[in-house]
Parts: sequence; structure tokens; C-alpha cells
Amino acid sequence: MFMQKNAEPVYFTRQEMDKILGLYGFFVASGDWKDYAIDSLPDMAVFSVFRRASEAPLYRIEKQPKLARKQGAYCVVNASGQVLRRGQELSAVLKIFDRQKLKLA
Repeated sequence: MFMQKNAEPVYFTRQEMDKILGLYGFFVASGDWKDYAIDSLPDMAVFSVFRRASEAPLYRIEKQPKLARKQGAYCVVNASGQVLRRGQELSAVLKIFDRQKLKLA
């Protein structure tokens, strides 16, 4: 019988967390986002953003290394599960929030 090794969880790097938390800080300061959660799963890392801690996440920023060569390792998913943007670079994927920043200004 073939024994499969336990896969290490996927994590965000320090540089990725800097970009995500910079964006998160902007929306917290504007009063739109209130809480977050970070999950490290065997196949992906997820940063979830909440308006209130008791609700479902408004957005999920996901890192899935297995999709890096196909669709891109990073994606932003809204509360209904729709993929808003997917790509190879995290900073390019996070630009989806630039339109919301302009609305707040």
C-alpha cells in the first residue's frame, strides 16, 4: 500500500502579507472592513476579510500554488463565491480593490 506523506500547509510569505495587510489597513481606516482570518490549508492559504466577525467573509484572497502555471496562484473571491480576479502576481490581483479606494476618496 502506498503511503502518502502529509503535505505541508501553504502559507503567505512576509512580502505577500505586507501587501495584503497594507490594503486591509486602508479599508479598516475607512471603516469598511472590521476583521480578518488567515487559514493555511494543505492546498492553499486564505486571507478572509469581514465587515463583522459574525458574518461570512466579504472577500477571500487565496494563494493556490498548484494553479500557478495554469490560471495563476492568486485570486480574489467575493462573498457569493465569484472569482473577481485571478493572476500570477499578488499586487496585480489586489488592484481589483483600487476602484473601491477611489469611491471612498
